[in-house]
Amino acid sequence: MPRFAANLSMMFGELPFLDRFAAARAAGFSAVEFMFPYDFPAAEIAKRLADNDLAQVLFNAPPGDSSKGERGTACLPGRQEEFRDGVRRALDYAAALSCPRLHLMAGIAPTGVARDTLTGVYTANLAWAAEEAAKFGVKPVIEPINHRDIPGMFLNTMDQGAAIIAAVGPERLGLQFDLYHCQVTEGDIVKRVEKHLPIIAHMQVADVPGRNEPGTGEVNWPFVFERIDALGFRGWIGCEYRPLGETVAGLGWFAPYRA
Repeated sequence: MPRFAANLSMMFGELPFLDRFAAARAAGFSAVEFMFPYDFPAAEIAKRLADNDLAQVLFNAPPGDSSKGERGTACLPGRQEEFRDGVRRALDYAAALSCPRLHLMAGIAPTGVARDTLTGVYTANLAWAAEEAAKFGVKPVIEPINHRDIPGMFLNTMDQGAAIIAAVGPERLGLQFDLYHCQVTEGDIVKRVEKHLPIIAHMQVADVPGRNEPGTGEVNWPFVFERIDALGFRGWIGCEYRPLGETVAGLGWFAPYRA
């Protein structure tokens, strides 16, 4: 049966962040993910995880200067030392939280720079990060993101992600397959899961077009989840969606999968 992790950056927004761990457990989740932990001491987050018997399964490395709209630095020329410093900081948190996956955000492609140049920087950064992450027992992942939500994002399609992973090594780097982003950009999500299953290390879900909970949009989620399970995917599926209303009221879709 598919395993779902609550995304605490987007779910349970009715509560302060540190109170969302208990709410996720009470709602039936056994694992959580979130975007960024860096506003809180790692020890405090670890305590919330332990107190609620929750596994931390994913978070993001620092995104760069978010006040300027940056969404990662991995592909940006001249920012390699900043990227490495961010990965080191993230891996310290991963160790404290026993988190096995770290999302390395590609970044928004700068204008006037050849894509081949950006690809070279991106691949070299990821190869370095994979070596560092292996020392902590962490497998980094990369996520193709649609252009509608984040215009200009360097990595957009699952085939692009697969090509980068092939260059770095699938044993060292995994694919974060966000079904929402895939549906917006490419569609045909079940066939794309089938194609890329060997390299998928983590999934995420939200309905289309509103990025709300499953059952609020165009996707036949019972069919999709049944197929993912039949394919043998045993990783986590993060619920990275914006609840239409109060979070627990929108969890009817989750009832068959409660921990």
